[in-house]
Amino acid sequence: MAYTDINSEDRLVQATFADHLEKVLGWESVYAWNQETFGQFGTQGRASEREVVLVRDLRAALAKFNPALPETAIDEAVAKLTHHDYSRSLLRHNQAFYKLIRDGVPVSYRDAQGTLRHAQAKVIDFRVPANNRFLVVRELKITGLRTPNYNRRADLVCFVNGLPLVFVELKAVYRNIRAGFDGNLRDYLDENVIAHAFHHNAFLIVSNGHNARYGSITSAWEHFGEWKRLDERDKGSVAAEMLLNGMLARDRLLDIVENFILFDASKAGAVRKVVARNHQLLGVNQAVAAVVQQEALKHQFPPAERLKHHLVELPVPILERAANEARLPYPKAAQPLAEYAVSAEDQAPRTLQIIERAHPDLGRLGVVWHTQGSGKSYSMAFFAEKVRRTLEGNFTFVLMTDRDDLDSQIYKTFVGCGVADDQTPRAGSGRALEQLLRQNHRYVFSLIHKFNQDVKPGEPYSERDDIIVISDEAHRTQSGKLARNMRLALPNAAFIGFTGTPLFKHDELTKRIFGDYVSRYDFKRSEEDGATVKLVYENRGEKLGLARLDLNEKIARAVDAADLDPDQTALLERLLGKDYEVITADQRLEKIAADFVEHCSTRWECTEMRGKSMLVCIDKITCARMLMRITPKWKAKAAALRAEAESRLARIASAPDDETRQSLHAQRDRLLAKAAWMDETFIEIIISEAQNEVEDFRKWDFDIIPHRARMKQGFETPDGQRVEVRVDVTSAFKNPLHPFRVAIVCAMWLTGFDVECLSTLYIDKPMRAHTLMQAIARANRRFPGKDFGLIVDYNGMLKSLREALAQYALGDDAGDEEIVAPLEERVTALRDAIEVTEAHLCALGFDPVLLIGARGFTRIQGLADAVEAVYTNDEAKRRFEILARVLFSRFKALLVEPSVLSYAERHDNIEAIYRKLGERRDTADVSALLKVLQRIVNQAIATQTPGADQAQGLTVDLSQINMEKLRDEFGRKVKRKASVIEDIRQIVEEKLAQMLAKNPLRMNYEKKYQEIIAAYNADKDRATVEDTFARLLDLANSLDAEQRRAIELGLSEEQLALFDLLSKESLNKAERELIKQASRELLAELQRLIAPLEQWTEKEQTQAEVEVFILDHVYQALPEPPYTVEDKKVLAGLVYRHIWQQSANGMFAA
Repeated sequence: MAYTDINSEDRLVQATFADHLEKVLGWESVYAWNQETFGQFGTQGRASEREVVLVRDLRAALAKFNPALPETAIDEAVAKLTHHDYSRSLLRHNQAFYKLIRDGVPVSYRDAQGTLRHAQAKVIDFRVPANNRFLVVRELKITGLRTPNYNRRADLVCFVNGLPLVFVELKAVYRNIRAGFDGNLRDYLDENVIAHAFHHNAFLIVSNGHNARYGSITSAWEHFGEWKRLDERDKGSVAAEMLLNGMLARDRLLDIVENFILFDASKAGAVRKVVARNHQLLGVNQAVAAVVQQEALKHQFPPAERLKHHLVELPVPILERAANEARLPYPKAAQPLAEYAVSAEDQAPRTLQIIERAHPDLGRLGVVWHTQGSGKSYSMAFFAEKVRRTLEGNFTFVLMTDRDDLDSQIYKTFVGCGVADDQTPRAGSGRALEQLLRQNHRYVFSLIHKFNQDVKPGEPYSERDDIIVISDEAHRTQSGKLARNMRLALPNAAFIGFTGTPLFKHDELTKRIFGDYVSRYDFKRSEEDGATVKLVYENRGEKLGLARLDLNEKIARAVDAADLDPDQTALLERLLGKDYEVITADQRLEKIAADFVEHCSTRWECTEMRGKSMLVCIDKITCARMLMRITPKWKAKAAALRAEAESRLARIASAPDDETRQSLHAQRDRLLAKAAWMDETFIEIIISEAQNEVEDFRKWDFDIIPHRARMKQGFETPDGQRVEVRVDVTSAFKNPLHPFRVAIVCAMWLTGFDVECLSTLYIDKPMRAHTLMQAIARANRRFPGKDFGLIVDYNGMLKSLREALAQYALGDDAGDEEIVAPLEERVTALRDAIEVTEAHLCALGFDPVLLIGARGFTRIQGLADAVEAVYTNDEAKRRFEILARVLFSRFKALLVEPSVLSYAERHDNIEAIYRKLGERRDTADVSALLKVLQRIVNQAIATQTPGADQAQGLTVDLSQINMEKLRDEFGRKVKRKASVIEDIRQIVEEKLAQMLAKNPLRMNYEKKYQEIIAAYNADKDRATVEDTFARLLDLANSLDAEQRRAIELGLSEEQLALFDLLSKESLNKAERELIKQASRELLAELQRLIAPLEQWTEKEQTQAEVEVFILDHVYQALPEPPYTVEDKKVLAGLVYRHIWQQSANGMFAA
């Protein structure tokens, strides 16, 4: 029991807050309890305790900011800002008053001549904070307006110009702050208590003096957030002082009120008031600062001076050059490297025209990386509206995405928040987009695919320089002809990218388009801040085996019988021998379907929120095959639950006492409730539409038509009526109350699709990098009752998950900046690639000049002739494909450079030939044969009986992983090299040799599938999974210890790895020194041996060469004793496996 009040809510917490606001942040402060007087000349000018607006201050501010308005107009503004409508809810009042506070109060009056005038009365001076009155009142007594007129005492109310914008509820320092929400704020917000005190509220704060959170009048407790930073670079603190400085500093408060509040009606349920989170305010303000800088650059460089032109004289070509120098001349055909020669004609000097920006940041605003689930769509809305309100100009914002569902989601968010309206244009076609951009709209929504009209240089859609293109998932939408057309159409626009996954040093294209980061908010920080929930990984599924040993023979017989032409052979080569046949094996899918039904129904039993589930399959057909397996098992499970419930009746009748009977009744009720839940649950596939899908699915005995109808038309109402109340599948799945609870997908809904109530994501599809991180982030959204998102791994994605977390959870900060070749060298390399490719076509009998400027049937015939020429023989075709891909890569790397435009038509001609080649290959029909072959493999794959070595049911909390150390580990192992421009002729010969070595008729499929199964089983092995995550969870200490040990021994990390393999515990000091030296020499010799070997891990000859070399070296280097001949043989094998694994993973620096 406390004997003094030194730690009380009033004396310690409340007084401390008020003092900080007054002495540090510059607010005025008064104490009101039992000291306030009422009336026009009272303490605060309130007429009674029922008033919550300090009208005296409000009237003074209106008169100050609107000197031209007569008193009648001021009276009208006061009346509108204080009017209470008993028929309207708290939320409706708050939304209406917020608009008046931010945009001004519309008033009317007659001037001296009697003319009716209209004006907007400014309420707050957002540009000069010092012009406003900031007052914090302690212990303010408020009386409700409705019977029975409850009285409540507010701890702190923060007024700006007499308007109560911030309400602070405080608890004693030893109390949990949630008590302030549950025990006080909920009561105050009730319409029958003092809800009118929150009609003008911007946000609420709850604190105990140590910790603090903030939220809006519609926020559930789970959506009350912390304010941890004043700058993105800050480490972060949950201290209440940080929140006060971050939100109630006068300039920051006005920034929040003006620019960081939205009312969102786009989601299921009631309108929700959104107050920006800490990271959104910091990130958006940095993005707005980039626009301010861009405006300064525009003034510095007028339109006519924004591009610089200069000529570069190329050196006289010689055969031996550095890799980054263009090799000239260009051969008349792409012969093997040894046959290239320099002609006298090619010795003439050549020049290259280079066009570049006058300043590198012109048109580039940067990239905002805010991890998935952290409110990226809201951040875009905050950004656009703040630019529009605070900067001079008539900006047009073009919202650019690459998928219909993303476009719809962003559009709905902007319209639902009132940023745009339902008249805001969305481009329906390329021509419509052109017309929209020639006009003057505040917002235009479009897919990148709508830039499908050819745009001639010098004939843009608009030359305006106040267009800002906001690109969602920037890394995906900015390559190819569509993006080039967009830049030709909008040559003076500025571009900003928003992405949920980070850029890397090798992603130079995205950086050249947008610039570098302007804001970063990574996966780990988002979870720590509570912007998203933590993710838990669970490994499920059984190991596999190859049941048949005649697999090669069966496949060979089927392929021989098919009598394939070259196009069919090429297509089969691309499709067969992958992990697809393993993942889609019948027996495996059957076991996964059974486990899914059991696990999904159990998740219902153990979670409060009854969340939605999503199963990710490898492709559309497999989605259907899984639905056919899951549906009967789901119904059988529900029937089994009902049967089990009925069996309780006999036990209830024979129960010995009331307590047992009550327990059995409760069990029966729960079983029946669970069965009813399963009965009413909808399970549906959600896949994109495709041509010939009816026939394709029919081959697998699946009728797609009723499912496609549901995907298009939505769900029927309970009475079967398809009228206005019909619910589309997207809204149904997002609505936590709708019985559409299980979605089976393969690509749709994996990115840019927010479902807050999604609790479990089941993954049975190989995924890596961006795709994997975006997929698992579907489950990290906050939702009441949701403590974590569960990721169930059926496929064995452990290695990919580990790499993705290392690279994407924190971004790529490790290592030095990648060296990028100068612009002149990259343009030269592009021209080199084009001319060599054109020379190859000429040698085959087709002159690419015929396509320059060609249109209509002339062009169509020209492309057909080019394809016929390329089909001269298989080697000529493959050589062309290699040349074209190198050309495309070099062109893409220069996409945003003005210099590339002069090569665009030649690039497009070669691309058209390449695509037409693909058309012949892709239309080659091997579907019947492929189905036969897949059935052969399917029948050969067998699941193994679960044993102690399997990782079934193993769970790991991903939030416990030390992301910084994990990233550092990958940063050391993956050696980054400066990018060099390789000679295109060398590339052709190397790639061609690899391609010709492959032949689907000679492949050892049995060995191939054994390797795929071994890799799959590795991620299902309990010891492997436990060891991997144990290493991750203890990474900091172990890495630090290893680093210290390497330094102490005088070895590099690579040398230390070999030393650990070769050393024995019984070695004396001299012997240890000998082994250390042997490790250094062995590593150096291996690096020299492996450096010139291309993909040595895939060829038996080079594998044997490396293995024998290691064996010889180990035999000579290790002393006898203490090593025996058998010891050396075993150790040589360990070293070989280590070097092979490092090389295969790209981690051996040769």
